[in-house]
Amino acid sequence: MTLPKLVIAVSILFWILILYYAVLSVAGLIFRTRKKNKKPLERYPSVDVLIPCKNEGKVLFDTLNAMAKIEYPGEITFHILNDNSTDNTGEIADFFESKFKNFKHIRVPEGNPKGKSRVLNYGLTISKGASVVVFDADNEPEKDSIKLLVEAMEENPNYAGAVGYVKTKNMYKNNLTRMIGLEFMLFQLVMQCGRWQLFRFGTLTGTNFVLRRKVLEEVNGWDVYALAEDAELTARIYSKGYEIPVVDDSRTWEQEPETFGVFWKQRTRWLIGNLYLISKLFRDRELRGGRNFINNLQLVSVYYVFVLFVIASDVWFVMGLLNRLTIPYTIPLLLLWFETLWIYTSEIIAAEVIDNETSFKNAFFAFLMYFTYAQLWILLTLRSYFLRLKNQSKEIVWDKTPRF
Repeated sequence: MTLPKLVIAVSILFWILILYYAVLSVAGLIFRTRKKNKKPLERYPSVDVLIPCKNEGKVLFDTLNAMAKIEYPGEITFHILNDNSTDNTGEIADFFESKFKNFKHIRVPEGNPKGKSRVLNYGLTISKGASVVVFDADNEPEKDSIKLLVEAMEENPNYAGAVGYVKTKNMYKNNLTRMIGLEFMLFQLVMQCGRWQLFRFGTLTGTNFVLRRKVLEEVNGWDVYALAEDAELTARIYSKGYEIPVVDDSRTWEQEPETFGVFWKQRTRWLIGNLYLISKLFRDRELRGGRNFINNLQLVSVYYVFVLFVIASDVWFVMGLLNRLTIPYTIPLLLLWFETLWIYTSEIIAAEVIDNETSFKNAFFAFLMYFTYAQLWILLTLRSYFLRLKNQSKEIVWDKTPRF
């Protein structure tokens, strides 16, 4: 195949992938605008809320204060899982334990490997509720968030649980947090809703979700070696034939990185975690079956195919500027580029409208993100490839996100 034809082929495949995400977005918008007929349950199962904490003194009081306002018709217990904090996390936990009878300060023993998964597994062993809810230590859930999750879970005995929406509480702190907030509106919710609408596939986020205890025990809890523990657990749950519905009106607010350095480290950890999951999918035949095929295809397309396409298009662009590559199909390729930009920007603006976050500045940032934030993701992925290969034989290192 000649080079011009190869460029055209890559461009067409890239356009097909972009079109797939556009279809997901449309399906997600349809899902989010549909009329919801929520029916209260006759009996609400008991719930244990697990809140893993390590040196969370800057944010924990606001988090627990929001937890204390949660309205849930059934029995609910909040377990503050203190993983050997050295700041005032323990003092805050003690205060809420003394003030509310259903708040428990749990001192997690030392152990390896370090990280959130080990702490959650310990919380699973010391709790007893029929259902388990997880919130990160910087989260401020809305008062009906758990009730909505449980009601969705109880709609079908084949539902392993349910997953809600994570919003950015410091979205307008600076330009970086604004872009993160816009990213979450589209990729973390609208496309998540689209996957459920089209394929009945919901992916656990790291927070604001409920799972049946019996399902967690069936899959042996969290993988202590998984940095993206939510995505990895999702794969094992779907391999057992269960489903996880998306509940877009169950909302929690969390703090996102306010500096580039913190953002860089956090996203690298997420990406390395997903690369670990992809390698696990290739090793474990059970994880490749059933509806997991949809998720596996998406993981491979995002972390391998999409990256290769974008790199190829960037190389083509640079070579064109240097007059090293001449393509006789200028107009179709330019149309492809403009269509990609238009689709990307339109999807984010549509998500802004649904979330009541429309403004001229947000619309401008939706356009700007295509040239900055989206391109940065490629560098993060390449860095994650390198670190994943470099550290495969080393013990897991959980790079905890600092709070502000």
